[in-house]
Amino acid sequence: MFPQPVAKLSPNTYAYESTPLVKPTGFREYDARWLFEKEINLMGMQALGLGVGTLMHERGVRPDIVVGHDFRSYSGAIKMAVVNGLMVAGIQVHDIGLALSPMAYFAQFALDLPAVAMITASHNDNGWTGVKMGIERPLTFGPDEMGRLKEIVLNSEYVTRDGGGYRYVENFREVYMKDLTDRPKLKRPIKVVAACGNGTAGAFAPKVLEALGAEVIPLDCELDHTFPRYNPNPEDLRMLHALRDKVLETGAEVGLGFDGDGDRCGVVDNEGEEIFADKVGVMLARDISALHPGCTFVADVKSTGLFKTDPVLAENGATTDYWKTGHSYIKRRVTELDAIVGFEKSGHYFFNRPIGRGYDDGLVSAIAVLDMLDRNPDRTMADLRRALPKTWGSPTMSPHCDDEIKYDVIERVVARFEAMQANGETVASHKIAELVTVNGVRVVADDGTWGLVRASSNKPELVVVVESPVSEARLKEMFKAVDAVLRENPEVGEYNQTL
Repeated sequence: MFPQPVAKLSPNTYAYESTPLVKPTGFREYDARWLFEKEINLMGMQALGLGVGTLMHERGVRPDIVVGHDFRSYSGAIKMAVVNGLMVAGIQVHDIGLALSPMAYFAQFALDLPAVAMITASHNDNGWTGVKMGIERPLTFGPDEMGRLKEIVLNSEYVTRDGGGYRYVENFREVYMKDLTDRPKLKRPIKVVAACGNGTAGAFAPKVLEALGAEVIPLDCELDHTFPRYNPNPEDLRMLHALRDKVLETGAEVGLGFDGDGDRCGVVDNEGEEIFADKVGVMLARDISALHPGCTFVADVKSTGLFKTDPVLAENGATTDYWKTGHSYIKRRVTELDAIVGFEKSGHYFFNRPIGRGYDDGLVSAIAVLDMLDRNPDRTMADLRRALPKTWGSPTMSPHCDDEIKYDVIERVVARFEAMQANGETVASHKIAELVTVNGVRVVADDGTWGLVRASSNKPELVVVVESPVSEARLKEMFKAVDAVLRENPEVGEYNQTL
């Protein structure tokens, strides 16, 4: 019978090698992430694969799954451990090898497979591993599936079955890239810097963009799992600054930065301005709604208020629904509303028909940016940015907070702001006009300045974002007010970056 019950976090050497080690907090809201060897071992990953297979049978899903892995030094071994568990559960595994997350999602369609398990820790630091999973394309696991998977694995509720098998899908990378490039070329050779942070996207992005007719200047595109310069994360200011410097040095029209598993794309304009992903989303929404009047967009609660107030979107008849942060939540909401695109401030964009298939793909996002520039030959990326109404926005700021306590802290913060509103207290010297509590709390002042606090879904952190349509001073005042409430909780640590 397959594995022993899950071990505690301090096993002896023999137990570590022979018993699944799985830290419970690794099961997040919509994917799973652990520090490899400290919080999960290979036997634990095998147990996870068996748990996914058991869940597939429980939910009546055809027992076929696509698997892939990113370029981290240990990802291949972890993938094969997951594959072993899946096969023990009676699942037929279709292995596409080294892949981007969107390449794995694409394989569900191209190979007609219902399920996916992509081994990646995305932009997390080295040492982290994780799995992005789905059993109903194009959707990925949400809290329901993740909660049940956690129960199966931690309680050893596995069911072993015959019929499992394995095949390696040859040359699938070329199939994926052909799907992206089988379309008309750009009307002109747009000069673009493609930055990949030495992550997996380096094996894909430059070739795809060149095939579309762009003049590509690669930056850190050599695959190197040590990430020698910075983590491949388009929200990381070190990556954005490197991209900015290269754009200014080369006179490129735009800089595009891809994250570790290729499902996000950050943007720097021709003047070196690092444009936050939600603002890029508004620019793309303007472009797309001009082609598809009356369309619907989805934006996460961290995103700019311009999705609701922008006059061009209103003129094009576009509507936007604000929803919970998280790729699983936004993806599902896009499907439910048949929205044409869903935007997250983190840079996950979900292009639906007729542009995409509903999942997040940083290369599809990059192509949409190039198409926008191609349709506006007399306007630079900076011109398109300046055409937006002015707001002052923060980066995504993440103070440390342990996984075990972060949701309790958020409950306290929400309750504190609700009490402030009920008592008529001000926030940053202004009346509280609205509290949005669909995902943490977004406190909106009467002048439109707002601040958001929520728990990170995939790291031991909180997430803080602020924006003001009034001034930079008001932005800083709101951040100070929000941070003051956070500091009432001693479990909240230092920020990764701040204003």
